[in-house]
Amino acid sequence: MGNPIWGEQSAVRACISRFYSSQAWVEGRAEDQLAQVAAWPGMVAVAGFPDLHPGRFGPVGAAFLADRIWPQLVGPDIGCGMGLWRLNLPRHRLKIDKAVRRLAVLDDGADPADAASALADAGIEGLIAADGLGSIGGGNHFCEVQAVEEVSSPDATSLRPGDLCLLVHSGSRGRGAQIFEGLDDSWKQGYAPDGAAASRYLALHDAALVWARLNRALIAALAAEALSCEASLICDTVHNQVVAQDGLWLHRKGAAGADRGLVPLAGSRDAPSYLISVPDLVPKALGSVSHGAGRRYDRASMHGRVRKVKSELAALTRNRFGGRVVCGDRDLLMEEAGPAYKNPESVLRDLVDFGLAQPIARLVPLITFKTAGKAAGGDTE
Repeated sequence: MGNPIWGEQSAVRACISRFYSSQAWVEGRAEDQLAQVAAWPGMVAVAGFPDLHPGRFGPVGAAFLADRIWPQLVGPDIGCGMGLWRLNLPRHRLKIDKAVRRLAVLDDGADPADAASALADAGIEGLIAADGLGSIGGGNHFCEVQAVEEVSSPDATSLRPGDLCLLVHSGSRGRGAQIFEGLDDSWKQGYAPDGAAASRYLALHDAALVWARLNRALIAALAAEALSCEASLICDTVHNQVVAQDGLWLHRKGAAGADRGLVPLAGSRDAPSYLISVPDLVPKALGSVSHGAGRRYDRASMHGRVRKVKSELAALTRNRFGGRVVCGDRDLLMEEAGPAYKNPESVLRDLVDFGLAQPIARLVPLITFKTAGKAAGGDTE
């Protein structure tokens, strides 16, 4: 993770609102990036959340309001987000070993005809290719079968302890990266919203956003079919995007906007996730909230924290809840190990203390599927 690409610095720095306590695990590099982006020209407001960590072009786990469009604050994986579905599969009917074998179909992605039809129905045929639809990708993306362990607000949803859910984290795969890499160098200084470059970028960005939502829905449908059950959507939230807001532009990088007032807060494959409600009562939060625990250690350093011996690698395929981790890529298995991430309970505690969220349900991972073979790259946050 390197430093952001800086343009000229403005003489006026935007107000930074930090929604994390002094006990939060936030690297100094991430704090530096937050401050530097706040000094970019046209920046109006910045919000940092407890999952904040360093990124390539700016910190991940933050939202930025500006009078211009900064593509680097969205990044290559345009439209990346998380969808949570409820499964009508009783917990006692889930046979983990059998389910692991059946979920291997996720490596194949959607049928090409179904993918093409989905793009046409969404109105983005011709703007963006269908290749890869229905596949998870690499990096921190996953499809996870979870069990509801505890419900804090029983009236908020129909979830009950013992229910099974499916959490899908994926985005626009290589499509967003192609869009980002195809931009001319003027993006480094931000786009004037009324310019031709901004119009071209927004058209492709919006197509990638639709593509990413379709991708999550197709992954969920494929997983439900493999498990011989049905999946009903609870919420789908995007955490890499730019949207118009009151004449300005709101950029989210690893910061989720609520869908139906709900957001999945992902833990790790060895930690619980949460479904949270977001009241949107804090204007300085810019309508955003944490999307997960956030990285504690970067990918490179995880290779020095896990020994590449058979016993330790095998241990990474099990979690403390008795669940399984499916990841045929040894490097990815180490880079995405549970210790690479912060404690999601600490992140949630800060969100609650700052009035940004309330927990609805706690979910524990039973099967975390990343890839049965070598993961495809090009789409990490």
